[in-house]
Amino acid sequence: MKKHLIVLDLDGTLLTDEKIISTKTKLTLNKAMEAGHEVMIATGRPYRSSETYYNELGLTTPIVNFNGAFVHHPTDQHWGMHHTPIDLGVVHEVVESMYNYNFHNIVAEVLDDVYVHQHDEQLMDIFRFGDPSITTGDLRNYLKTDPTSILIHAPYERVQEIHDHLSSVHAEVIDHRRWGAPWHVIEIVKSGMSKAVGLDRVSKSLGIDRENIIAFGDEDNDLEMIDFAGVGVAMGNAISPLKNIANEITLTNNEDGIAELLIDRLKL
Repeated sequence: MKKHLIVLDLDGTLLTDEKIISTKTKLTLNKAMEAGHEVMIATGRPYRSSETYYNELGLTTPIVNFNGAFVHHPTDQHWGMHHTPIDLGVVHEVVESMYNYNFHNIVAEVLDDVYVHQHDEQLMDIFRFGDPSITTGDLRNYLKTDPTSILIHAPYERVQEIHDHLSSVHAEVIDHRRWGAPWHVIEIVKSGMSKAVGLDRVSKSLGIDRENIIAFGDEDNDLEMIDFAGVGVAMGNAISPLKNIANEITLTNNEDGIAELLIDRLKL
């Protein structure tokens, strides 16, 4: 069997709702690697909050973070670091425009440095993972570097308005997506960034053709990746648009969906 590249989203895909990797899925991925296949992670998370799972699986591949805006190889410094941040001027314009909406907060991340517009203890629980440097204060004053991503936390009833505003005013310079429940968050990266962009870079470096890529996802930030992969797999808990374009639909993230498909596809 040809070598395959197995690509894993984290939340809602590799991880159960308890944010762990199940024993069966871990054993199956280990078998895949022992059989000569490559396994990698492609996530919207920063590296600091995905490193634990990277190490738990014993991976030796590059990783895609921030939905493609940061791609690097944790165990090979010679592979290169590919960081594509958002222009700071655009960020200031976005922050300014949010005052026309009833937003809760805005968070900017410069790789592993976190900038929070207004102190919010509940929101900060998400970003403290990995012990980042955290700065709190008006982003227009404190953020001095082009950020990797911006997150806008808003009331549910205002999210679509903000989404429409960003699409109409900033479509040429940024791409944005909505987080899944329970957080009503719009995540922004530089225009053109997606997991597929990072995956393309990694697969070429590994010498694996698209037709031999098996990618798993569940949310709208996985759409390009699922479409790019030779075998795009939607989890049973995935959103309908992802299931509509996927080549396969497997069981949910709580039912070892990844393991079940790989056992069948790769004869593990």
